[in-house]
Amino acid sequence: MDKKQAYQDKLQAQLDEWAAEIDGWRAKADKAKADAQLKYIEEIDDLSARQKKARARMDELQKAQVEAWTDVTKGVEAACGV
Repeated sequence: MDKKQAYQDKLQAQLDEWAAEIDGWRAKADKAKADAQLKYIEEIDDLSARQKKARARMDELQKAQVEAWTDVTKGVEAACGV
């Protein structure tokens, strides 16, 4: 496995983890009372925004030429904290 593929796998794992967290927060929000739901909704929104940014960067990474992929990974890490 080359470095680009390893990085894509790492990023995909993070996206999957965030998706699972979002699902968990949604399940908790559905069960919570109205006051607590606001907290869960904020967490969902935050994770969803991070996931959206990471997914966009992953799309860029997949399209990037082999020579440029290291530059893209730096942008991904800076934007998403991955």
